Amino acid sequence: MNESEITGIVAELPKAELHLHLEGSIAPETAVQLARRHGVEITPAEVARRYRSPDFPGFLDAYKWVTSFLREPQDYALIADELFARLAAQNVVYAEITLSTSVMLRRNQDVGASFAALAQAAGRANAAGLRIQWIFDTARQFGPEAALETARWAARLAPQGVVAFGVGGDELALSAANLRPAYELARAAGLRAVAHAGEIGPPQAIREAVDTLGAERIGHGIAAALDPALMDRLAADGVTLEICPTSNLRTGALARQFGPEAARLDRHPLKSFFDRGLRVALSTDDPAMFETDLLAEYGVAARLGLTAPEIAHLAEMSFHAALLPEPDRQSYLARFRKQAREFGLL
Repeated sequence: MNESEITGIVAELPKAELHLHLEGSIAPETAVQLARRHGVEITPAEVARRYRSPDFPGFLDAYKWVTSFLREPQDYALIADELFARLAAQNVVYAEITLSTSVMLRRNQDVGASFAALAQAAGRANAAGLRIQWIFDTARQFGPEAALETARWAARLAPQGVVAFGVGGDELALSAANLRPAYELARAAGLRAVAHAGEIGPPQAIREAVDTLGAERIGHGIAAALDPALMDRLAADGVTLEICPTSNLRTGALARQFGPEAARLDRHPLKSFFDRGLRVALSTDDPAMFETDLLAEYGVAARLGLTAPEIAHLAEMSFHAALLPEPDRQSYLARFRKQAREFGLL
């Protein structure tokens, strides 16, 4: 099958997405609408220009800029409703959405009120067949106290669909040891642990995320490709890499990890991870900022040489890695396998 045929089949399969930042889903036109609500006039072209950052610091600046237009609960509800509609249109049936809670706290926003609006949006999505769960994220560069406050909010709102605590932002800004108390607080509250690591940082950052923070899923983790022993360990331990190829290209992470000549999607290590037996969850990260969606990422997987049955296995792995009660996971897997068999992929 060619790429078009494979993505056509994938479009029909029920899918899960596990690494997806709510704030990175703001389309340029929506950013214009949000800015206007708050007395700022911008154009879609300006938003698109800011989104095309040349490197990782530029990406963080663009993220900081666009999130400055999220100020009220209705702002968050708007972008959530739009994101959920786009996911449903791609036949995504389950998604874990990362919320930049530490950014909300840094801007003295009412986290409880805004999350209530998000929970209502998730309820609307669930009624239409898309289940949403939440990951509260702290920006590493904000420091350990901000991480603790974010973890406290995650624990407080766990009954409303928060299932995990994670760290993102500038991976090089703070050691994992400084984040251990926040992760311990979250774990004591029954939350799961995820972490961005090995995106622009070295393989050792992945080890620290697993060993020091207890992360069971690693956001990006492309630096593992530089360390065969680490890849083997991750495969043996069942640690999932949340892989976002277009993001890694657009943020400059590929070039930073593997050299300027690797700044091409066809040099992404996704296939090598898959071939080595690592668990991988294909995702979009910040889809509006990187002009992608989940179907496009499966198209990248096809261009990297994964066959249709391999791509079906790739899609199935996201359900395996989802932070779900086991009966729910098995229900999703049964539905997925039934449809994959109908296409002759299993």
